[in-house]
Amino acid sequence: MRADIMWNAVVACRAEYDGVFYYGVRTTCIFCRPSCRSKTPKRENVDFFASAREAMERGYRPCKRCRPDLLEAVYDPNGKWIREVQELLEREYRDPWTLDRLARRVGVSAFHLQRMFKKYTGASPKQFLNRVRVEEAKRLLADSDKKITAICYDVGFTGLTPFCTAFRRLTGMSPRAYRNLRLRERPDENRNRQLQE
Repeated sequence: MRADIMWNAVVACRAEYDGVFYYGVRTTCIFCRPSCRSKTPKRENVDFFASAREAMERGYRPCKRCRPDLLEAVYDPNGKWIREVQELLEREYRDPWTLDRLARRVGVSAFHLQRMFKKYTGASPKQFLNRVRVEEAKRLLADSDKKITAICYDVGFTGLTPFCTAFRRLTGMSPRAYRNLRLRERPDENRNRQLQE
């Protein structure tokens, strides 16, 4: 966006540009929304930013009147490391994760990890990991001839009981029933496939 358009929006306090850009005043090191009703600064003292995060990274503080920091998720350190934990579990789902081991890996307390992970994802780390493992198990059950026991260990479960319990909770059926259902859906491809486990 052109600087003259942004400047005119600041002078006119045009709310429709809120979230489109932000402006900062060099003399005060404060940044605002275009609609802010604070005193109009001199043009030569104004910097424009595409995001509130960019303004903060350049050393500007959010205005206490218009609160540009509330317009978007500016700084969310918990969200960032929660996403990293999700990616870690998706990538290393075969590993024998415990809450304590996971907490040490990401550098937070087990209590904080459990609480924040559930707040952001709606599930505990264990529930999330089980979902990842069950999704991979579903793929293997449908696309391979591996025995159910082998699949259970391949996806990271420590035994058939926790595997079958998690699988049934997330799919509404046992691993064997899921495999049989998938085989019936593709009879031509699987006519000669043995269902013996």
